[in-house]
Amino acid sequence: LSFQVLLKSDAPTGDVLLDETLRHIKATESAETVQTWIELLTGETWNPFKLQYQLRNVRERIAKALVEKGILTTEKQNFLLFDMTTHPVSNATEKQRLVKKLQESVLERWVNDPQRMECRTLALLVLAHSSDVLENVFASLADNKYDVAMNRTKDLLDMDPEVEAAKAKGTEMIWAVLAAFNK
Repeated sequence: LSFQVLLKSDAPTGDVLLDETLRHIKATESAETVQTWIELLTGETWNPFKLQYQLRNVRERIAKALVEKGILTTEKQNFLLFDMTTHPVSNATEKQRLVKKLQESVLERWVNDPQRMECRTLALLVLAHSSDVLENVFASLADNKYDVAMNRTKDLLDMDPEVEAAKAKGTEMIWAVLAAFNK
């Protein structure tokens, strides 16, 4: 699978990182794949011909934005020989809201059809899976509900991204991201 990213609009979003990403996508001479953009925008590639498209200090910038929104806080932790800056969650209410939303989406509001699932919820499930935190999201559930949640999520994530993207109405990029992380 090689989903290519085509720029539909370069209108500013108001988010510094997103606007910088749009400028990079616009500046490329040929369309790049979702996999390539993930590598570039996370700083995970060392392709010398594409270094100009990398986002600089992306993790730190995202953490700083979340600190400014009150979701995270900044702390210094001492690890024997060196100090390290960490960003623990400061807004447990927001984290719990997202956990509850994901739990409910695969339990009480399960639609068993990704085409009928809310786009943001589908994206959140894919990102939680790709970030390897999905088990933690369901960990507080009773055993029987945990099993149902994990099985439904597994069924969803095991779907063929290319087939689902072809049927998609506005979720093509979500399926492309899932395909890139499943490689």
